[in-house]
Amino acid sequence: MRVFVAGGAGMLGRRLVPRLVARGHEVTATTTDAAKLGALEALGARAVVMDGLDAMSVGEAVGTARPDAVVHQMTAIAGKPDIKHMDRWFATTNRLRTEGTDHLLAAAEATGVPHVVAQSYGAWNGIREGGWIKTEDDPTDPLTGTPAEPVMAAIRHVEESVVKAGGAALRYGAFYGAGATDDQVALVRKRQFPLVGRGTGYCSWIHLDDAADATVLAVEQRATGVYDIVDDEPAPAAEWLPHLAACAGAKPPMRVPVWLARLLAGEVAVVMMTEGRGFSNAKAKRELGWTLRYPSWRQGFREELA
Repeated sequence: MRVFVAGGAGMLGRRLVPRLVARGHEVTATTTDAAKLGALEALGARAVVMDGLDAMSVGEAVGTARPDAVVHQMTAIAGKPDIKHMDRWFATTNRLRTEGTDHLLAAAEATGVPHVVAQSYGAWNGIREGGWIKTEDDPTDPLTGTPAEPVMAAIRHVEESVVKAGGAALRYGAFYGAGATDDQVALVRKRQFPLVGRGTGYCSWIHLDDAADATVLAVEQRATGVYDIVDDEPAPAAEWLPHLAACAGAKPPMRVPVWLARLLAGEVAVVMMTEGRGFSNAKAKRELGWTLRYPSWRQGFREELA
């Protein structure tokens, strides 16, 4: 199968490309940085420079590759994390999830590509009503009136557009694995990542390798619809944050009251730590035949930070 990976040089793309190549697929992978072409070629892909926000650039790249499947992994989440101003931090990623998605779908339609798989997000952002664990039948939370509102709107656009086109949207949990949590671990070691309130907000995690494996299955099986790609153990911050600190060799996290966290870190941080909803992976395991190398963040954090 010819597979076109938009965003192949990203954190997940670098795990995905060699897996697809190893399974016999002919992979074209994109980057916005010509300096990364050699690294992608070393993974076994045909590497091209593409601007996901330029319709002509996307159309030319997809048209030349003429793939059987397009995988949308384009993001631009870089620099120091800024949850308080998430709208600014995710500004380019929001465009890639809206304009970039539209460009890829248009190019796929024009080239006759039958299947698209796209990155979505499902870690702590399940709808804040009912139980603590959500499924694909539950919407993500719009987080209206917070700096996360445009982020959640962009996620909804990806899911609705790709599913309407007969593809699959993969709601990845919070990534961890080499390079994925360096900023968080650094804050934990400085005791600058506190628990907020009682730390009751849930989060779902996923190791990058497990996320890449699930993506390969979605491509090969021409999956359709939304899938939650998370591990087996969604958990409240009061459980996973102290464990992360222990695995990192840090002191236990400090605890701050909600009012102070809202003042210092903003409303989104408070929601994440006190009201977040995690996700269930039952559908992905059942329908894709997906098995996890790291069924729980408990094991994964220990191994990654050993």
